[in-house]
Amino acid sequence: MYAIVEIAGQQFKVEKDQMIFVHRLDAEEGATLTFDKVYLVDDGSQVQVGMPVVSGASVAARVVAHKRGDKVLVFKKKRRKSYQKMTGHRQDLTQVLIEGIKA
Repeated sequence: MYAIVEIAGQQFKVEKDQMIFVHRLDAEEGATLTFDKVYLVDDGSQVQVGMPVVSGASVAARVVAHKRGDKVLVFKKKRRKSYQKMTGHRQDLTQVLIEGIKA
């Protein structure tokens, strides 16, 4: 069984007992969250597609940890102008464990 759910503005395909990284959520570690924007639920025998969301469906999850992603380097250069600039960025992430899908 899997579901397509929107978490923090992004869509994820999730299954029970799956760990995912999402953009930083405003929740404490160990907190239980419920996501109601479920766009699709597939239980193996039938597929429910929402217009835009599946009514009565939700995904339960638990916050495992808050982490930071890998550094992404941004390098800018203009040829023959003696201009170079390098900056970096690390995204704040939340590690979430999917505990169940209610359809």
